[in-house]
Amino acid sequence: MKKYAAAIATVLAVLPALTTASWLNNPSHRHEFRAAFEMGLVGVIGHTIQFGRNGTQFDYVREGSQNIVFPFMRGSAELHLRPRHTFVFLIQPLDIRTVATLQNQLVLDTDTFPAGTPMNLRYGFDFYRISYQYDFLTDPDKELAIGLSLQLRDASISFASQDGEKLRVYQDIGPVPILRVRGRLPLSSKTWLGAEVDGFYAEGKGVTGSTNVESGFTGAILDASLRYGMKFHESLEGFVNARYLGGGASGGQIDPENPQSDGYTDNWLGTVSFTLGFYVK
Repeated sequence: MKKYAAAIATVLAVLPALTTASWLNNPSHRHEFRAAFEMGLVGVIGHTIQFGRNGTQFDYVREGSQNIVFPFMRGSAELHLRPRHTFVFLIQPLDIRTVATLQNQLVLDTDTFPAGTPMNLRYGFDFYRISYQYDFLTDPDKELAIGLSLQLRDASISFASQDGEKLRVYQDIGPVPILRVRGRLPLSSKTWLGAEVDGFYAEGKGVTGSTNVESGFTGAILDASLRYGMKFHESLEGFVNARYLGGGASGGQIDPENPQSDGYTDNWLGTVSFTLGFYVK
């Protein structure tokens, strides 16, 4: 929780300086910089994982104590080239740590954790995303934009017995191509409604972001949100946001990256988050 407290303190410290309209942008310039930050809670509505073709399909929600809510935050920076082009850089931490006692035997590739083992579980799936979008509307208060994103996953998943006798770690980093749609509609001079969807489904090599996979490898992601916003100042807006974030992958690697593994993974996650946030521009 310390990192979240530090983030809140930083935001509160810089907000007074950011409420001046000319602090970030000059209205006479063709480019505009925007920043966004949101924080709240996320709940896991479904999460199963399997490592190894003969491994256990482990239910994180039912057996891994992911049946509670966790802190959630994300931040982004945008470069808008008036009137139609926007580049977005997003940072999304996702680090879920739980403690549980295994109800059943857990097999992870060649490792076996007996039923009744007290466990420390970590599901880390941070990602970074850069996007380009083209806005089909010229009205600065409205938006209907379509674009492409390239996401870099940074996964670190671990299963550790609390007695220190057994540890299994899976780590992976790689690119993921994504399609993107974003829209915004003013409701009044001070309020607006926005929606954003980043998603992709693919099967096979290359198109799923990796060439080290079998032809039947499947990957998918869906990051969809709906938000209600209010303008407080020419350069500061606040919003409440509801988001579905989920996806996963299923299939095998040709050349397994993890030792003592056949390279097969089946990992599917679904979450819902509710956050408060702000835009600075």
